[in-house]
Amino acid sequence: MIIENQLDITPAVLAELERAQDPRFREIMGAAVRHLHAFVREVKLTEPEFQLACATIAKLGHSTTPSHNEVVLAAGSLGISSLVCLLNNGDHGQTETTANLLGPFWREGVDVMPNGASIVRSTTPGVPLFVNAWVKDCDGKPVDGAVVDVWQSSSEGFYENQDPAQADMNLRGKFITDAAGHVSFRSIKPAGYPIPVNGPVGDLLRAQGRHNLRPAHIHFMVVKPGYKTQFSQVYSSDDPNLDTDVQFAVTKKLVGQYVQHENVTAPSGDVSGPWYSLDYTFTIEAGPSKLPRAPITGKASGPRPTLEILKRT
Repeated sequence: MIIENQLDITPAVLAELERAQDPRFREIMGAAVRHLHAFVREVKLTEPEFQLACATIAKLGHSTTPSHNEVVLAAGSLGISSLVCLLNNGDHGQTETTANLLGPFWREGVDVMPNGASIVRSTTPGVPLFVNAWVKDCDGKPVDGAVVDVWQSSSEGFYENQDPAQADMNLRGKFITDAAGHVSFRSIKPAGYPIPVNGPVGDLLRAQGRHNLRPAHIHFMVVKPGYKTQFSQVYSSDDPNLDTDVQFAVTKKLVGQYVQHENVTAPSGDVSGPWYSLDYTFTIEAGPSKLPRAPITGKASGPRPTLEILKRT
């Protein structure tokens, strides 16, 4: 089709999309074209603004490495990751769910550990934490034999893949639910942390006057044949940034009670001071069991990165 004016562009592109064999591909790309073209018309996008947008998209890819995923970070910072999660869980967004974002820091390859084991693999400062978690189906029945993958940042704000000083797979572990749907492990109380802002995501946040802080949390991924793979994060109720999470991921259902204990005997005899406990129950839905593609595949080398905290204006 020879284009006579700007009004011809959208129908021309949509007509070519009809050649695609996959109906879902046609549906998704057709909607994307209509919305993107409408966006360009609504904001009257200038040529320099379009060039900047293309450069930003390219930089997202260039900033992604085996140990850092800037694209996933950007999707979370725009609320897209959270929206996709809530639309695809809890009966397609109709009910509360214990599902949450996968996030950019999950790695494959951690070994299965016995229940009660510690996921602290190298010297790591922090207050001891003892976690008990249960996995149930939508009828409230325990799910045994489910694989529960867990990971978290250190109290200094680094996931082990970001921090060459931490042992490989530090603060990561994998456990199997028993007949009661239960797993347990030892860790340290998680701390809130700033997401990296040395790339396009940082530019985006600065332009909006937003901070880059995530509230303290532990990640969980529950996998069992016959059930939809569930990603989750359990947030600490005492964190000051629950209302302003840079990734828009905190839901009421996922605010956990990290309970502090003093002058009470800990589950492990080597703990002499204060310690925390977390009890939490996940509800998983029937569906296909499929592992996601890992957003990172390796560990950073060289000096420890510097954490920058942006102020919220």
